[in-house]
Amino acid sequence: MKIEKKIEDGHEAKVVVEVEQEKMEAAKRKAARQLAERGKIAGFRPGKAPYPVVVRQYGEAAIAEQAIDFLVDEIYPQVLEQAGIKPAAAGSLESVDALEPPKLTFRVPLAPEVDLGDFHKVRMPYEWAAPGQAEVDAAIEDLRQMYSTTETVEREVQPGDYVVVDVKGELPDEKGGAEDRSAAVSREGFATLLRAEDREDEWPFRGFARELTGLNAGESKSIKHKYEKTDADEALRGRAATFEATVKTVRAVTLPELNDEFAKMTGAGETLDALRQAITKDVEARSQADYDDKYFVDLIEKIKEHAILKYAQHTLEHESEHVLEDLQQRLARQGMDLPTYFKMRNTTQEQFTEEEVLPVAQKRLERSLILDEIVRREKIEVDDTALDSEFNRTVSELQMQGMDMGKIRGGRQAQQRVAEAVAMESASRLLTRRALDVLKGIATGEYTPRPVEKENAQAGKDAPKAKKKAAAKSAAKSGASPKNKPAAKKSPAKKSA
Repeated sequence: MKIEKKIEDGHEAKVVVEVEQEKMEAAKRKAARQLAERGKIAGFRPGKAPYPVVVRQYGEAAIAEQAIDFLVDEIYPQVLEQAGIKPAAAGSLESVDALEPPKLTFRVPLAPEVDLGDFHKVRMPYEWAAPGQAEVDAAIEDLRQMYSTTETVEREVQPGDYVVVDVKGELPDEKGGAEDRSAAVSREGFATLLRAEDREDEWPFRGFARELTGLNAGESKSIKHKYEKTDADEALRGRAATFEATVKTVRAVTLPELNDEFAKMTGAGETLDALRQAITKDVEARSQADYDDKYFVDLIEKIKEHAILKYAQHTLEHESEHVLEDLQQRLARQGMDLPTYFKMRNTTQEQFTEEEVLPVAQKRLERSLILDEIVRREKIEVDDTALDSEFNRTVSELQMQGMDMGKIRGGRQAQQRVAEAVAMESASRLLTRRALDVLKGIATGEYTPRPVEKENAQAGKDAPKAKKKAAAKSAAKSGASPKNKPAAKKSPAKKSA
């Protein structure tokens, strides 16, 4: 078997393979037997017709086409091995260039390659500071609101009231007509609280509830608002909207006294001091998590400036599918599907994927490649105790979301598959967190690299379970396997002259 390999732009390999004619003849005989077994040939039992008879019945072309399939199944793993190719996913049979002897051209997306350069020289100070008392007080007030009581009143809306309102919003389309955006800017029976301070996450925009001040039940008000170009909802960025708000009910709010009894009521402590401590800890944790999110995004971008990342377009497209799946799940929770979303955005799935999904997928993919390389370079591992703890935490989160492991359909095998998926996800989470900790230590100058050790050929056999599972997940995600065979994509066979 003769093999010619060429690495092309796009991190793909073009492999031209010339196969011995004997293998093609054996494949043709196998193809003929299969055709004879599946069809009916007069005068012969299934599978017993001689080869020349099968050729007359089905023709050389049909047998050759089936023979190529058998031949590809047989030689493709050998082709990858002899060519020294690590695939990112199943390759494709681009063309059949000749049949005597067979000459086949494959195109194979290559596994990603990552060169981080001297990332140990990257520096970025970590400057998170604990929130002040004002943030803690605001969180306590939110908790009081959760345990408040309300009473319907016959008066105008005042700050601090709980209001039920019908909201009908309209967005002009490009032609100036009203655009149907009911799921995004219209709601019936929407309940909102007139807080002392506006919230970033207030619907349909920050400061909306304050616009209701002074209205009585049954009264309406027209409200105009132009969304910022940085609004969280991509479909609303920079657009002007008109809202017709009708107050249905006004309810006065009575807050519980801030004392030990209130602390016991929340279950966060036996005393008010204990409650404050618990709230302070929670506020600090959320604040630090928000800071960490931005810190690590910026840090990874800084590392990427000096890194060389190579990956095939197929790998990026695979990640973009996950981005679309995530969007679909978020929309489903809002009672919307992708076609409706695209219609409201006045776009198509192809255009949306090109302009918005692929950039997000690229960032996610490159972040993942960098972290995976950090894990490999720094030999980051997790022990079974940490993995068990993370596994239990992940299961608890799934149970809080309504999943019951014992009620999964499909019996024990289905439950086992879910458990294995949770285990791999747990391992991935742990490795990611530890990789980020290493990056933070490097960026702040506090990390001491592990001494370089001689490579151990048996290391894979002694690796912790978590590392093996994380590797399995990575392989499953990329679709790479030494036994991958090409997708059923073939050009018409061409006989050599």
